[in-house]
Formats: sequence, structure tokens, C-alpha cells
Amino acid sequence: MLTKVWSAASKGLNPIEVEVEVNVASKGFPAFNIVGLATKAVDEAKERVRTALINSGIEFPQKKITVNLAPADIPKEGSAYDLPMAVGVLVANEELELDGTKRFFYGEVGLDGKLRHTKGVFLLASLAKEKGVSEVYVPKLSANEAVVVEGIKVYPVNSLLDLIRHFKGEKKIKVLKNLDREELIADAEAEFDLSEVAGQEQAKRALEIAAAGGHNLLMVGPPGAGKTMLARALPGILPALTEAESLEVTKIYSVTGNIEPGGGLIRRRPFRTPHHTTSRMGLIGGGSQPMPGEISLAHRGVLFLDEFAEYPRSILEALRQPLEDGVVSVVRVAGSLKFPARFMLVAASNPCPCGYLNHPKKPCTCLPGSILRYQKRMSGPILDRIDLHVNVPFVEVEKLRSNTPSASSAEVRERVKVARNIQEKRLAGENIYSNAEMKNKQIKKFCQLSEDADRLLLSAVDKWQLSARSYFRVIKVSRTIADLAGAATIEYSHVAEALQYRMRS
Repeated sequence: MLTKVWSAASKGLNPIEVEVEVNVASKGFPAFNIVGLATKAVDEAKERVRTALINSGIEFPQKKITVNLAPADIPKEGSAYDLPMAVGVLVANEELELDGTKRFFYGEVGLDGKLRHTKGVFLLASLAKEKGVSEVYVPKLSANEAVVVEGIKVYPVNSLLDLIRHFKGEKKIKVLKNLDREELIADAEAEFDLSEVAGQEQAKRALEIAAAGGHNLLMVGPPGAGKTMLARALPGILPALTEAESLEVTKIYSVTGNIEPGGGLIRRRPFRTPHHTTSRMGLIGGGSQPMPGEISLAHRGVLFLDEFAEYPRSILEALRQPLEDGVVSVVRVAGSLKFPARFMLVAASNPCPCGYLNHPKKPCTCLPGSILRYQKRMSGPILDRIDLHVNVPFVEVEKLRSNTPSASSAEVRERVKVARNIQEKRLAGENIYSNAEMKNKQIKKFCQLSEDADRLLLSAVDKWQLSARSYFRVIKVSRTIADLAGAATIEYSHVAEALQYRMRS
């Protein structure tokens, strides 16, 4: 008997409908074959399915079983096809009867018949809504990923036995209630509060501007000055994800398996901190079946690269296109895929190999040549794509002992939220969320400079020979500073402050 069950595959971040055809033939030698461009993990499903059905008290058919995963020209990988195969075998062997309703089945089956947490459930739910499929059956531990998608019924399946009882009408599985996505969004939690950082007022101001406009930031200073502490305080001043942003991030985390069992919608902005020994593939993404890297996992959040100059030059240069376009293109022989990568880059670096160049109390032990080579690891094109450059100087002990109150993260976050709300209203309909994402067309439309501000900017371009990219980035930072001040027009003081963060010492 031939039967068809529906499931899903993913190509990059795009879900694709998969038709699982199962044929149980009484003629021929007993066998279990899987075809349809399946990987090793999929091929191993036959042993998992066989054992799971036997341990669930079901007699496995000693017949010739053929499973075809269509379309056959798209690679199938992972363990998500265990459940649809098991259901297909049960129906084809007349152990289970389904009506003609189209349903999606998705999930890994353990040897005891219980379903395990499986990555990619959010993509399955998105595909179900797109295709008009009203019912999806997924592992109970992964079901929260699906319930944020409106318009579908999500059945959390604990085991094959529960699924069989459900379709036989013995004990129905309760449909999970759809969750209100807006209620799930939460402010980020930070490791440090800004008030805990002693001194560094200029760096704190740069951090506030970066958070308000989604700008990239580079901090340079000696060891122990507070660069890492400042970066780790950044999530505490970032605004909450919008509903649309949260869905974008959840899709990436679901397909990469970064959502914990029982987890659902990604509620907070990502904060990724890869080590400087991370490979290019790990940072950018790739593989024989391309998957997102760290820059995509930081989408709509922060990518913090500590010890920036210690990263291999090739890896830093690979950041050029994502920083400019907000997407990364991964090209392989089998085809090319694009992954979203709209992140805030926050980088921290020492001024020289020993870290004490221009330190007021410790002498630098580096030779001039080694200092130059160290600084050249950060190329001009990469530095040109970073909006804010700030020196984080050595902190005197008096400031460390001072009890002078400093603005808390909560206070700064409120100012950032006000600025982001202004941007949201201004950029409505442009399909962008922050000043940093503006292209030249939006800059000309939304960034009106006063006469004094325009003259100052033209003078700076002429004096410091700023590139066209730097020119527009200064305007975008000025726009953010004006938003923080509640000003409709970019004034002289706003451009002056933006320029001081552009000039590298």
C-alpha cells in the first residue's frame, strides 16, 4: 500500500515542503530503503523508526518498505523525518487510518518511541501557514517554537503511542494555545550596569549613540580600562526587539538548533561573543550544506569582537560585505544562499601588542615596526565601516574609589527608546528600523542639516579627506545624536560630536 505524509526541509532559511511517500509491499524480500537525496542522518532513521515502533508495542511489518522524500533533487538532512516516516509506515501497513486532511509531521523519534527536541520547528510552522495547512504535529519539547505562528493548530506530541491513540480517538492531544507575541518580547539582560563602570564618560556616551542608532563601535585602550565591561553593559541599554525583528531572529536560531528544549520565540536581542580563534566559516557561515555563522546569529543584535586586532586579517576582511549590506552571501558548488546579518559590530582592541602605547604610567615595550604591523591588522576599509571610534583611557584610582553617581543602564535605555521611537515613525514604510540602516536615498530624505552644520561637515571632508562612505556615516551618526536631543534638524553641535567620534588618534 502506498501512502503520503507531509513534512518540511530547509534550504538556508527557506522552508520547503517535503512529500514523504511510503510504500509497504507484500512481495519481495523484507527491506527498508530510503531514497530522495537523503544524508547519512536521514538514512539512519530506518533503524530508529523500526526500534521505536517495536518498543511502542507495534509489530513492525516484515515487508519491503520504500520511503521516497520528494522533491528528490533537494538534499534532506537531519532527524526531523523520523516522525513522518513512522506515521507513513503505520498508515501504509493499515495500523493507522488518516482522513484526507493535509497535515505536517516533523520530529526526531527516540528508540523508546518518545519524540526528542528537533531544530527547525519554527520554519515548519511558517511553511504550514504559507501553504494553508492547519495542523502540525511536532515534538512536545519543540512545540513552543510553533505556537507563535498564528493561524495553525499545534499538536505537541510526546510519543508515537500518544499519536496513535490520538488518531484512534482514544486520547486526544490538546492543541497548544497560540501565544501573544508582543507579550513575549522583553528587554535584554546585561552582565553589567553602566553605573558600575568607573569613569569613561565619553565611551558611555558613544555606547548610548551606538545603541540609539544601531551604529558600529570601536573601542581602543589599554588592558583593564573597561572596554569589555562597557561592551557587556550594552545589552542593558538596547531597546527590546520589535515583533518583526523577533520573528527574523527566531527563524535563524530555530534552523541552527540554538533554541533550547521548551524554548520558543527569541525574546531578547542577541549578543554574540566569538573567540578570536573562531574560523572564518564559524564567523561568516558556510559548510557543505551552508548554515548561518556568528554574524547571522547576531542579526538584530550585537556582535562583540574582543581583541579585534588578534583576529586573522582574512576573517576581518570577510566582514566587509555584511557590514555594508546587512546580508552575507555563501556560495558553494551546489548553489548560493543568503543569510541575514544586520548586526551592530562592537570591537575592542589594544593600541599595540603590549597594550600600553601612550599609557600615562606604564611604558610601552613595543618596537615601532611591531606597533605599525599590529595596527595594520585592522585595514582602512574595515575601519571606514565603523561609525564610532572612541579611546578608552587608563582610569585613575581616584575615579575607581569615587562615589559620584553615574547614569544607570535603565536611565540610558529610556533615552535610547525615545530616539528609536522617533526613528520608527520616521522610517515607517522604508522596511528599515534604525538610522544605521539608511541608504543614500533615505539620508537625503530624512537628514536635513542646518547651514552651519553643512559648512562644518564640508570643511571636515576637505581637511581630513573623508571618503564618501565616511561622509554619509557621519551624517547618520549626526541624525542619531539629533534624535537623542529631540531635534528635527541636524545642527552644528550634532555634526561636531559625530566628527569627534570619526577621527582616529
